[in-house]
Amino acid sequence: RKPAKVRADKAYYSAEHLRWLRGRNLIARIARPGIESGERLGQHRWKIERSISWLFGYRRLTVRYERKGSHFLAFLGLATALTCYKRLANLTT
Repeated sequence: RKPAKVRADKAYYSAEHLRWLRGRNLIARIARPGIESGERLGQHRWKIERSISWLFGYRRLTVRYERKGSHFLAFLGLATALTCYKRLANLTT
């Protein structure tokens, strides 16, 4: 399915981007730099952005302390499991 509207932050506000979106019959919801606030656009967050922000809540993942990638992936898996557990615990209570 094709979306009807596209939401983006101020970095994507340019004539080239707007022309590209109009060429595909899409409505752009982009805050204009210096004129509009981007607060309303923040109400619509993608699920992946929300999930990544949950994972970056763990300090060990924000700054990579480990030298080996396998250790980092282990901590990432642990953080994912904890995040899922917390989310499910909130849904059941």
